[in-house]
Amino acid sequence: MQIHVVKRGETLWRIAQLYGSNINQVILANQLDNPNILVVGQALVVPNPNREYVVQSGDNLWFIAQRYGVTIEELAAVNNISNPSLIYVGEILKLPYFPHLVQPGENLWGISQTYGVTVNQIAQANNITNPSLIYPGRALRIPAATRPVTETNAYTTRLNEQGTQEVLALGGNLTYLSPFMYAIQEDGSITELQELPVLEAARANNVAPLLVLTNFSEGSFGSDLAASILRNPDLQEILITNILEKINAKGYSGINIDFEYVYPEDRENYNEFLRRIVARFHPEGLLVSTALAPKDSADQQGLLYEAHDYQAHGEIVDFVVIMTYEWGWAGGRPWAIAPINEVREVLDYAVTVIPRDKILMGMPLYGREWEIPWVEGTTARTISPKEAVQLAARYGVEIQYDEQYQSPFFRYADESGQQYEVWFEDARSVQAKYNTIKNYQLRGAGFWVLGNPFPQNWAVLQDNFQVRKL
Repeated sequence: MQIHVVKRGETLWRIAQLYGSNINQVILANQLDNPNILVVGQALVVPNPNREYVVQSGDNLWFIAQRYGVTIEELAAVNNISNPSLIYVGEILKLPYFPHLVQPGENLWGISQTYGVTVNQIAQANNITNPSLIYPGRALRIPAATRPVTETNAYTTRLNEQGTQEVLALGGNLTYLSPFMYAIQEDGSITELQELPVLEAARANNVAPLLVLTNFSEGSFGSDLAASILRNPDLQEILITNILEKINAKGYSGINIDFEYVYPEDRENYNEFLRRIVARFHPEGLLVSTALAPKDSADQQGLLYEAHDYQAHGEIVDFVVIMTYEWGWAGGRPWAIAPINEVREVLDYAVTVIPRDKILMGMPLYGREWEIPWVEGTTARTISPKEAVQLAARYGVEIQYDEQYQSPFFRYADESGQQYEVWFEDARSVQAKYNTIKNYQLRGAGFWVLGNPFPQNWAVLQDNFQVRKL
């Protein structure tokens, strides 16, 4: 797969030809509603027809396996497909093998080095008993190179039929799914959630669901609500019992605790609460994780940060999701949602106190549109990456790319003359983030939030990693 940035005068047919790809496969992979309209600066993913296949209408896994001379089992294994009947139009499938025509002077060792596989793997795939005997003109099947294994978590707020279908379609890309949310109450009970169809969709894709527990009440995170529980050990035991009952009733694999704006004086109370949770969850084989504000130092000031004890969470829980997004927040100035330089500054601190294999780096699946000149007190509109590109196309503006932030953006004026600035994510920006996960040797990625069409993200994820299933 290649990432191509559209240049002035280019057509989709020309781009497909440039990479030896198929125009219909490019359309499907990028979910292009109108293939005749491209935006200068738009990032496209271009499938390699020898190594990837994009599912189209009428396909099934048996048909695709037959077409490429592989088994259904091989195709399912390389693509994390738990249920062979669950494939979707636009999904990019990795092929277990791709062809190579032996050239004069080549040997099996040199070919293996070129493709990042072993001589034995090539020999086994082609029933070669003597690796030194290969001849020019022979067509070899080269096994797809092994990708690094990673874990992913995605939050979802859409618990309706549309959200269920999205989890079915994207489940192969996920280790965990976190339906948002259950909230604590002052008596140790928790609120209700109607999420069973989404949980069933997760299990159909062998995705482990995590119960999200928050201190959210009346439209915001409540510091007093958190304090009412964190300062009362007896209430904590009642709360933990209620959570375990809910987890067992609905089949969750663990919990993700997202307590935000906790009073600084409750920092150790929060740590002790986590210890109580772990003491009761681990004997049941349940995972415990937390969501952490993006800190760049242990003593970072602010109500959002001070009670989040990175070192203690790293010692107590199984893993953390660091919320490395929202620099460009809805109530602030126009800015990249997750500028990579800021993300890396947070990680530079995090890896000094939290084991790297316990860190999921937060990644946004959305963008924002601000009115400019920006006025304090105004609120930006949240949009999907796909909608961002559609806006640029509608108003005939080019998409620019900030190299420092590794983020696309553009400005436009609507029919009334009102000006806007848009920051979002594209294939380039998520590639920079996946490179960061590799470079920092992290556990994986945590996505906020499903419900925003962003087909390129999943294609780039698949190109970089094999997602672990529990």
